[in-house]
Amino acid sequence: MDQWVEIRRRVLTRELSKRAACKEYKIEWRTLQRILTHEEPAGYQMKEPRQKRKLERFLPIIHEILQQDQQAPKKQRHTAQRIFDRLRDEHQYDGGLTIVKDSVRTWKGRQAEVFVPLAHRSGEAQVDFGEAQVSLRGEQVTVAMFVMTLPYSDAIFCQVFPHECTETFQEGHKRAFSFFGGVPRRISYDNSKIAVRKLTGVHARQLTTEFLRLQGHFAFACHFCGVRHPQEKGHVENGVGYVRRNFLVPVPQVDCWEEANTKLAQACQREFARPGADRRHTTAELLAADRAAFLALPAEPFEARRVELVRINALSLGRFDGNDYSVPTAYAYQSLSATGGIDCVRFRHRGKVVAEHARCWGKAQVRFEPLHYLALLERKPGALDHARPLAGWTLPEAFGQLRRRLEEKDPHEGTRQYIRVLRLLETHERAAVTTAVEQALKLAVVDPDGVRLLLQCALEQPAAPFDLTGRPALQSIRLPAPKLADYNALTSRKEVK
Repeated sequence: MDQWVEIRRRVLTRELSKRAACKEYKIEWRTLQRILTHEEPAGYQMKEPRQKRKLERFLPIIHEILQQDQQAPKKQRHTAQRIFDRLRDEHQYDGGLTIVKDSVRTWKGRQAEVFVPLAHRSGEAQVDFGEAQVSLRGEQVTVAMFVMTLPYSDAIFCQVFPHECTETFQEGHKRAFSFFGGVPRRISYDNSKIAVRKLTGVHARQLTTEFLRLQGHFAFACHFCGVRHPQEKGHVENGVGYVRRNFLVPVPQVDCWEEANTKLAQACQREFARPGADRRHTTAELLAADRAAFLALPAEPFEARRVELVRINALSLGRFDGNDYSVPTAYAYQSLSATGGIDCVRFRHRGKVVAEHARCWGKAQVRFEPLHYLALLERKPGALDHARPLAGWTLPEAFGQLRRRLEEKDPHEGTRQYIRVLRLLETHERAAVTTAVEQALKLAVVDPDGVRLLLQCALEQPAAPFDLTGRPALQSIRLPAPKLADYNALTSRKEVK
């Protein structure tokens, strides 16, 4: 290269003639002409690819193997080494490995897909789920990350949930819309079973009922990527990795889900100050254009939930999302509607809520409500001390004293009467029932009906005296005192009849 430049300089500046240059540098006339024509050496170029005489007849076999690999599992496809081994063992190939590798590389390069850069309009979003690790109350757990990104402004929103399901999918949208201050007009998704029930064409989808409910409430349009084409929502695919690397490193130490999600929302808020997608404005400045294109948030709140029909078994338990929840024993062997939300699970019978539990996000766990089994225990009092639903159910000491006094008279019937007292907790507050039991013990009223009467008296509101102030017409009216003997006459007539 140095000599090339020197020859060009000396000849073009007439420091040296062409004939003298050929003589001094010992080059041919045609070489000198190339030097004067080109600023730098053109490099060696073959007019035609070099023929692969030994491999030529084996190329169709290589291409067939690579074509069949497209239908094989990704982790069980041919490497160039494996193709070389098969050619040598099965087809008596006696050439080298390097030329086989070159042929495989060339074929794959021709088959690789080329993508078209996409333009992102304001007011559009992309959604995806990812996984990460979080230390929850000292235990490291795998969480599902809901991520929504706005490609136009580069804004991002993330929340973590126990796992990916219909309820967390809906709740993630609900929180994202609130965070961004509006509803994107169009949202892109992959083909998750949460949203897609069936593929009916290249771009046609049969959607799930709960996704349609979400879409109907917020009125956004949806777009689903082609099968195995996640690059159609590449912005959120990159966003999932960005959240994991930047918001969850080191592994967060939190005591509850609310704490983790509050920290994530704050981290997403700080991203507004970073350069946006165009690198000339901040994300906050570009987000203003996104918000101008958004749909308004509906006035009515949206409930993130999933509804299933659940069959109640002989133990008065209904299974929802892999966990068992108790209902009143009167509904055993019946089908109830179970509504699962982020925080609770409700069981309904003909529209009426008959049981409610805090949501359990584990697996194969049981949630009992002791009150659900009291009616059954009244008929089977012998099972009171061995009933699993009552294990760990702590009551004030007054209840234990009342039970001992009731069972002193008749152990079996006394237990039944004690359960009747417990059943008052089905319809009254624990504090009120406890007060009634304590009063009954003080008055030596060891009877379920007496406790019930004391409870009713405490709940009754005495009538307030009638105030005659400002009513002069009523102040002048005088009523005689009633003659109580008249009631005896009425009683005697009734007995005569």
